[in-house]
Amino acid sequence: MTSLFKIALRAIMRNKLRSSLTILGIVIGVGAVIVMVSIGQGAKSFVEKQLESLGTNVLIIIPVSTTHTATRGTTGTITLTPEDAFAIVRECSAVYYISPGIRTTTQVVYGNMNWTTGVSGVGPDYQLIRNWSLKSGRFITQQDVNTMAKVCVLGNTVATNLFGTLYPVNKWVRVNNMPFKVVGVLSPKGQSPTGQDQDDTVHMPYTTVQRKIMGVTYIGYILASTITAEARFEATDQITSLLRQRHRLRSSEESDFTVISQVEFASTVMETSHTMSILLGSIALVSLFVGGIGIMNIMLVSTTERTREIGIRMAVGAKEKDILFQFLIESTVLSSLGGVVGVIVGIVVSKVVSYYGGWPSLLSPPSIAVAFLFSNMVGIFFGYYPARKASRLNPIEALRYE
Repeated sequence: MTSLFKIALRAIMRNKLRSSLTILGIVIGVGAVIVMVSIGQGAKSFVEKQLESLGTNVLIIIPVSTTHTATRGTTGTITLTPEDAFAIVRECSAVYYISPGIRTTTQVVYGNMNWTTGVSGVGPDYQLIRNWSLKSGRFITQQDVNTMAKVCVLGNTVATNLFGTLYPVNKWVRVNNMPFKVVGVLSPKGQSPTGQDQDDTVHMPYTTVQRKIMGVTYIGYILASTITAEARFEATDQITSLLRQRHRLRSSEESDFTVISQVEFASTVMETSHTMSILLGSIALVSLFVGGIGIMNIMLVSTTERTREIGIRMAVGAKEKDILFQFLIESTVLSSLGGVVGVIVGIVVSKVVSYYGGWPSLLSPPSIAVAFLFSNMVGIFFGYYPARKASRLNPIEALRYE
C-alpha cells in the first residue's frame, strides 16, 4: 500500500499545473461550504441573541385598528385601556408581569443637540418583561406613573447622540417643548430581528405620554410576561376570554384585539434562518460536486495517457486490484489536498467576510470536518470509475497502445 501511495504522488507531481487546476475545484467547493455554513450559523446565532433581547415568555396584546361591518363600512377603533392591563395581571393566573404601552415619534432636544426618536410610554414592569438592564440611573417607578411625572429613561443610541461623552442622568431634555428629567440610561440591546435599533428610544411613564404628549386615554398595546414559556398557551386563552368579556363581545363577533407570542415569532424566524443555512450549504455543495467532476475528467485523461504504463505493470504481475487502488489513491490524494487547502481558504474567507463585510459568521468544527470528509468521498466516488476502467484494460492491448 505504501508503494501505491508513492506511485500516486509521483504521478501527481509529474503534472503539477494540471494537478493544481484539478484540486482548485475541490478547494472552491470545500471553501464555499465552510464560508456558507459559517455565515448561516453566525446569522442563526445573531437572530437567537436578538430574540433573547426581546424578553422571555412575552405576549403582546395589540388592538385591531379597524372593524368591517356591512352597514358602517370600515371605522377606526381603539380597544385597549390601562384598565384592561390591570385586569389581566389581576385575573389571569398564567400572567406574571404586565405593562401598558403607547408609542409615538417626536424630537428630543438637549442644548443645541436634537434627535428624532420613538417615545414609548410604559409601566414599571416593562424593564422586567424585556429583561433590560440599566447602564446608569433608575427605571420608571409606579409613583412616576401615578403622578404623570416628567421623567424619562434614554436608550443608549439616544443618550450617545444627545450627550456624547457627558453623563446624562439628572440632566434635562425637552420633548414637545416640555422639560423632562433624565433618570436613567438603558444598556445597549442592539438590533431587533426586524432590523430596528432597539436603543433608539426614550421611555416615559405611559400616563405621561398619554395625557401630556399625545392627549389620549387609550393605550397602543399591552406587554405581558407569562410565568413560564409553556404557560403562554394558557395565558393566551385566559387573556382572550377576559378581554372579550370586558369588551362585551358576542360569540358571533370577532375579537377586537390580537394576542401575539414572541415564541411563535421566534420559531418562525429561526425556521427561516435554518432554511437559509440549508440553501446556502446546498449551493456550496454544488461547487464541490463540480470539483468532483473535474477530478473524474482528469483521471480519465490520465488513464488514457498511461495506458502503456498500465499494460507494463500488468505484464510484470500487477493485479486488477493493484491498478484499481493506484488510481483510486491518486484521486483521493488530489481531493484530500484540495480539502486541506479548502478548509484553510474557507476559514480565512469567513474571517475576512465577517471583519470587512459586517456579516456575522460562526465557524463550526463539525461542518469543517464534514466538508473535509465529503471532499474525500468526492475523490473516491468520482475516482472509482476511471480507476475501474484502468484496472479492466487488456494487458496485451495496453502494451500495443501508442
